[in-house]
Amino acid sequence: MSSHFLQSFPASRLRRLRQSGWIRSMTAETQVSAADLVWSIIIHDGSTARSPVAAMPGVDRLNIDEAVKAAQKAEALGIPAIAMFPHINPELKDADGSESLNPDGLVPTAIRAMKAAAPNVGIICDVALDPFTSHGHDGLIDSAGYVLNDETTAILVEQALMQGRAGADIVAPSDMMDGRIGALRRGLEKDGQVNTMILSYAAKYASGFYGPYREAIGSATALLGDKKTYQQDPANSDEALREVALDIQEGADLVMVKPGLPYLDIVRRVSETFSVPTLAFQVSGEYAMIQAAAQQGWIDGPRVMLETITCFKRAGASGVVTYFADKVAETLA
Repeated sequence: MSSHFLQSFPASRLRRLRQSGWIRSMTAETQVSAADLVWSIIIHDGSTARSPVAAMPGVDRLNIDEAVKAAQKAEALGIPAIAMFPHINPELKDADGSESLNPDGLVPTAIRAMKAAAPNVGIICDVALDPFTSHGHDGLIDSAGYVLNDETTAILVEQALMQGRAGADIVAPSDMMDGRIGALRRGLEKDGQVNTMILSYAAKYASGFYGPYREAIGSATALLGDKKTYQQDPANSDEALREVALDIQEGADLVMVKPGLPYLDIVRRVSETFSVPTLAFQVSGEYAMIQAAAQQGWIDGPRVMLETITCFKRAGASGVVTYFADKVAETLA
């Protein structure tokens, strides 16, 4: 065999490290485990144990008994935390979202029940008024429909204090009001809740991917206008870094990028710039698209589900909030 013939072959063949499962596993740059997941669930205050969400195949609204079972399941699967979001009885909604401050309401009652049943599972509570307001916005609105920043922040502090007193491990403001992280931190410290963590939805975009969630919590038909005056413009990236920097300075322990998959560039920029725990939220629209395509047989649902979680981790996410968490954990078990 001539030396010319031998030299025509590449010295490095990257496919050698792809030829079988064991070597692919050993050399994988990104590893996903159940510990990377936060299970997003919807709770409701009805007597029906489970109420399907039509726009999110496979997701049900859970009553408190079922939420307790979910917490126990998370503990068994090694999922470290649950993020819960409430579907509130429309009769309890008003313009001020006053039910959000009810210490015996759905959210604090669920927190207490879940922590009693699975004390080692972290409970993350949404801090925002949109599930509780008759107009579907994340805060108080004036006569022109503009969301009032400081007046809303004052209520959010009271909401977070109530959640912390009920046993929430992390309060997670998703409202995007300016200065609310600092106000929450001061309020928690003054209340003696020095160990209650704050997960800031620091880079939350005015996205079209939230539609199924709004159906799930019952705010879709109530929403007046849009949320572009307080959620971020999808065209902006540098703005996200300014938001995150402010929230860290004000006392956030963890930060969130939302939505997830269309914003992997933001996840990467935030995680590399600040080196703080950075979560990504695989939102309802992302979930619904995967499930709908899988039901049609157009994609391999379980494969795509796991692939997306891997992509979040590869982009730099410390963890992923997802409605797929239990299914991913079962797949990895």
